[in-house]
Amino acid sequence: MKLLSSSREAISSLSRRLHLYFLEPRRLALLEACFIGLVSGLAAVILRQGIAWLGGWRVQVSPGLPIWLKLPLFGLVGGFLAGWLIQRFSPDATGSGVSHVKVQLASSQRLPQAISLNLRLAVVKLLSTMLVVGSGMSLGRQGPTVHMGAALAASMTRWMPTSPGYRRQTIAAGAAAGLAAGFNAPIAGVLFVVEELLQDVSSLTLGTAILASFVGAVVSGILGGGPWDVTMDPDVSTVTAQFAPQDIPALLLLGVITGICSGWFNRGIVASLTWQRRYLAIGLPGRIAVAGFVSGMTMALLPVEFRDNAGLREFLTTGEASLSMIAIALVVKFALTLIVYGSGASGGLFAPTLILGSAIGSLVGLSSQLLFDIGDTRTFALAGMGAFFGAVAKIPITAIVIIFEITADFNVVLPLMIVSVLAYVVAEQVSAGSLYDRLLELRGWEKPAPEADSSALIDIPVNDVMQRRVETVESDLPLAEVLEIFRRSPYGGFPVVEETRLVGMITETDLMKLSQIPMNDETPISELMMPQPVMVSSEDSLMQALYLLERHQIGRLPVVDGRRLVGIITHSDIVEAETRELMGRGRYRKVEPSYPVYVTRAPATGRGRLLVPLANPKTAPLLLQFAAAIAAANHYELECLQVVPVPRHRSPSETPVRITHSRRLLQTALHLSRKWQIPVHTQIRVAHDVAAAVLETIQERHIDRLLMGWKGGTRTPGRVFGDVADSLLRQAPCQMVLVKWGQAVIEQNSATMPELQRWLVPLGGGANALAGLELLSALVSGGDRSLVRLCQVFQEPANDEERAFLKRTAQVLETRLPCPVSAIPIYGSSVVEALLEETQSQGYDAILLGASRQGVLQQALHGNIPRAIARGSHCTTIVVRHRTLADEEIM
Repeated sequence: MKLLSSSREAISSLSRRLHLYFLEPRRLALLEACFIGLVSGLAAVILRQGIAWLGGWRVQVSPGLPIWLKLPLFGLVGGFLAGWLIQRFSPDATGSGVSHVKVQLASSQRLPQAISLNLRLAVVKLLSTMLVVGSGMSLGRQGPTVHMGAALAASMTRWMPTSPGYRRQTIAAGAAAGLAAGFNAPIAGVLFVVEELLQDVSSLTLGTAILASFVGAVVSGILGGGPWDVTMDPDVSTVTAQFAPQDIPALLLLGVITGICSGWFNRGIVASLTWQRRYLAIGLPGRIAVAGFVSGMTMALLPVEFRDNAGLREFLTTGEASLSMIAIALVVKFALTLIVYGSGASGGLFAPTLILGSAIGSLVGLSSQLLFDIGDTRTFALAGMGAFFGAVAKIPITAIVIIFEITADFNVVLPLMIVSVLAYVVAEQVSAGSLYDRLLELRGWEKPAPEADSSALIDIPVNDVMQRRVETVESDLPLAEVLEIFRRSPYGGFPVVEETRLVGMITETDLMKLSQIPMNDETPISELMMPQPVMVSSEDSLMQALYLLERHQIGRLPVVDGRRLVGIITHSDIVEAETRELMGRGRYRKVEPSYPVYVTRAPATGRGRLLVPLANPKTAPLLLQFAAAIAAANHYELECLQVVPVPRHRSPSETPVRITHSRRLLQTALHLSRKWQIPVHTQIRVAHDVAAAVLETIQERHIDRLLMGWKGGTRTPGRVFGDVADSLLRQAPCQMVLVKWGQAVIEQNSATMPELQRWLVPLGGGANALAGLELLSALVSGGDRSLVRLCQVFQEPANDEERAFLKRTAQVLETRLPCPVSAIPIYGSSVVEALLEETQSQGYDAILLGASRQGVLQQALHGNIPRAIARGSHCTTIVVRHRTLADEEIM
């Protein structure tokens, strides 16, 4: 028995050691990379086989049906079904998906919802791509395999949570596995991640990408029926490329032509997307169905080689095609790809660009043979394939490696490099930047920036940032005393300790259970607390802390050394550390959080809370009147904040400050509570950084809307609204309103509500515009002079649809306001000049700026439109930023 017991203990000990060994974040990420490669490879095989089956069935079904009827009908039905699937179940499944992956990898770790990468998207992408490509449309499957691989990887990081520092690498590994499985080119999959997605060559990135790509390519090769060859004829595929020095002039010409054509291709894709969405208003299923019908009709009129990508690729690369047929293939494939991709169909551009490149290469190579009797058509076709693909996506190295891997021919490398580099340089002159970045910009997303902040957070330990002074409660403390502590304290939760050992957490949410669980005042808090709180070690990185905060949707984390409580860390601490790193101030040194020195509380009876930071005594009464009107109209509580800044070398909790003037200013707010019949809370905080203090208040007090005064500009280089306002616009998790008072308002009696009767509201749709319209109902008063005028700035005469949009919005708004609402189009080449001219000529009291269809708020943040209007106009200027910008589909 003793022997059996000792054996069990040894096995149990070994199991625990193996469990801990493989759960180490880096090893876990590598294990996940292998599993992701397996799943991505299987997905690519299913997609390949599904497309092959559907394409074969399309040709074989109904043999008596005329081809000119069969192909358009399949394209119409397949396109409609694919569009319905995307629109109904996953709108993010449009396009190739590479741009979706880029924006997800470029998004901050605290914004995982930027683009949805999940299992539903992967399934919808699989089925819709199968329908689109299998129905004969001019798109490929390799881009979708990248998207599916990344989506499957993102899903797995939720099912088997890895360290947040490795999440991006895991998603990128999924994309690499998708590309490797699509082309059976594992090296190209790794380079695609390094060159296009992450621009990172760290050991973890390379390790996860190599493993996933290798496994994905192996699975695809074993189950998918052999390598992705450029020809289908085994006798032709054994012929090696031929290159001689006298071919160089023709190769240089091929590089120039390919670069020009790829630049036009990029411009054409963007133009097609824009045109079809603006003028072909029949919904996504209708647009894809029309594209499928046009593709089928065109294919029915052309030779059989044109009816699938593999047949056309073989036709072009074997040298069998004549000049006229190559030219037709180039024009037809170019046009159909623009039409189909512009419709929003799910499919990739990798395969079409390779075919277009091979057509250009074959055209130049065959012409060189006929005119000068030099050059090998197959070599030129392969060089054109890689060059066109690399110039479109701006990934020449990946393109070179893909062609080399699928041909296994060293002779093609030198001509491929010559043509690819020259095509890349020329394409940059014709259409600068990656096509995928252009597609992101088309939908209002900024170009993804390198994730430098993530690496910074990985390097900083929690111990350097945490708050060491922690208010705690003992586990045996009675409930009555804990309730009194919560009433006196501005904090929403406390660690529960026994001596110095952390045993739980108690929050306001836990106290809400008292209405459901009867407890007397002497009940120890240990019966109500959360006994196993989420915690972080003092040696962990800030990235790990941020991951836990976001994963469990909590505002604070206890920091422990073993089980001993040594500190606490919040979102604000991490944001401040991240900001200092990004501003280049060197190694992070702890800056303490703000310290509340004066707090008053009113009954919490409102539906939400409006925070008003007060700074300027001259305009503070105006701002408070403004805030009180908004709070009363929305049944909000008013939270007034005064921040007293202190030098960074002094501790906010230990620095003596005078608060007489601050309290006097806050008394004005308390008087308003009686006038407007609203609850008013006040507090004074001592802080190193005003913006950080406001963010802490937003987090702790659950603020729904932030209202701030604004002087109309800033002299700080690189800032739009000012240091504090810019920081809050980027980071505040609530609606934000900036107010710059007009001169007439400042000169009137500040003890009364500002007289703002004539309003100009530039409009264009979007979340910010809607938030601005909601704000109007609280600010516009009825009267003889009261008027709200909606407008939109156009560079050319507005069409009927745009006029109808303005008119409908005005009609809806007029039912909610006690004054007339009109709508007018304004024409001008400059938004600022057009709005200033309208404001000055019509004598408006206020102008309300939200977002437009083209992203006026985005321009406001980067083009200084509000600052220019505020400086050029004497009326009150109000800028509204919604809590979250409206999500749109991204190709």
